[in-house]
Amino acid sequence: MKKIIYDKFDKHAITNLPTITFPGRIITIVSPEETGKAVNYLLESDILGVDTETRPAFKKGEQHKVALLQVSTHDTCFLFRLKYTGITSAVLQLLENKEIPMIGLSLHDDILSLHKSIDFKPGHFIDLQDVVGDLGIQDQSLQKLYANLFSRKISKRQRLTNWDAPVLTEKQKTYAATDAWACINLYEEICRLKATGEYELITS
Repeated sequence: MKKIIYDKFDKHAITNLPTITFPGRIITIVSPEETGKAVNYLLESDILGVDTETRPAFKKGEQHKVALLQVSTHDTCFLFRLKYTGITSAVLQLLENKEIPMIGLSLHDDILSLHKSIDFKPGHFIDLQDVVGDLGIQDQSLQKLYANLFSRKISKRQRLTNWDAPVLTEKQKTYAATDAWACINLYEEICRLKATGEYELITS
């Protein structure tokens, strides 16, 4: 049976969908010394999901550096609190890695933000916005894409919370991990549908 997908998903339909959250381990990295072990673990994976969080700015001209870099495997997500760890040589090795695909959404913005902290040559990043169009999908947001391909809702309630807080709440951690992990799921499903053709596109 072919999966029904839409070129543009109705945002109002997202409200009634069941919510999905990251089901695996979440490990918060808060010191430079911890980054090496975490990166070694991540570089053993065959695919990674990547996202960042920055403290929201509510005043004109106010800017903040990236507070959190979240990197997930299928079952474990590391939250690098860059405000406390800085971008260590290990984190740099991860960002410049050319072997393991690192999947994200709107990666241009994330990479640009990270560049404000340190200059680096981006590694094997794959932006979902560059591949989802191959299925005929025009939506660009993570929430709409996940609803379209999996009929599940990703909550965005924590997006504008304080990512520079001394201690992140459990809700913030889950939100951050879910966003990174969801990128893996989306990429693998996009690749599967492209390879098998087992989908029907409904155009609006």
